[in-house]
Amino acid sequence: MFKSELLLDRAAAAKQQRSRNREAERQERIFNDKHRTIGVRIDKEALDMQVKEKKKQEEVEKKEQKAHALHHSRVAYLLQNRQHKQKRSMEKDTVSYRQQYQQPWCRREYDLNDPERCKKTSPADAQMMPPGLVGEDPHCKDRVQRQRVQLRGWLIQQQNEQATERQRQRLEEQQYNQYRLDMDNHAVQLQSIEMERRKAAAVATKDYNLAMIQEKHRQESEHRNDESDTDSGDKPAQSMMGAPGLCPSSDRRPPPETPQQIRTAVNKNNEEERYDRVRIHSARTALLIERQQAKLNKQLQRQLDNSENTHTLGRIDESFFSKFNTSSR
Repeated sequence: MFKSELLLDRAAAAKQQRSRNREAERQERIFNDKHRTIGVRIDKEALDMQVKEKKKQEEVEKKEQKAHALHHSRVAYLLQNRQHKQKRSMEKDTVSYRQQYQQPWCRREYDLNDPERCKKTSPADAQMMPPGLVGEDPHCKDRVQRQRVQLRGWLIQQQNEQATERQRQRLEEQQYNQYRLDMDNHAVQLQSIEMERRKAAAVATKDYNLAMIQEKHRQESEHRNDESDTDSGDKPAQSMMGAPGLCPSSDRRPPPETPQQIRTAVNKNNEEERYDRVRIHSARTALLIERQQAKLNKQLQRQLDNSENTHTLGRIDESFFSKFNTSSR
């Protein structure tokens, strides 16, 4: 069994090796540039004939291109000659027209009422004419010098105006800075006044509280004295009321108020008076603060209006633009 398997394996391996060798030979034939063959017979005569036909066709195309180029060059030469002739004829017509209709005595420089004045001019008058060619400007240098002087004057004027404008802007900035400094100082003064007012109000409140405490102590001492006097007067009355043989009074009126009730009523009245004084003082202080604030607001509004008017004077309006384009220069 094992021998048969080995023989089959050897036969398969040999077959596989033969196929590999054939594939290697085939690749060598196909991929070798010098000795390969495609599997068909090469017709060399047909290939040579194709090459000859292709060269012949290229020569025919070159001849056709040369013929077309020669034709186009001839056409261009003829067109160029025609254009030169037309241009020459137009120039001749222009010269003849100028000689016939554009003579010097027909120019605009001469008198229209007497076009032939140039013909009538005598040689003596011609000698009196200013020397130089027609169209020359003998005063050109003087005019250029005057223009330079004028330009220099305009430049100096512009520089002065710019310097004035810078000075004005600098003054406006200084005024604005001074205004801000004044406003800051005024605000500091108002703040110091407000602090002094608060300090004075605190001192007045403290004095008022001390005075109220002293008044309360005085009233308490007076009440204590009154109580001691009342107690000393009630003791004999009680001894008389307890005496035998005496009947109580038949008076049904309500008994008089006790000292405690009297003290309570007095304290209540004092508290009400104190509250009234504090309320009046607070109302007076609030009124003074409102008046001072209104006065401060008026001052601030007035200063703001003045600053706006100052800045408004420096704005550009229509009158500024009306200064330009007033002449033909």
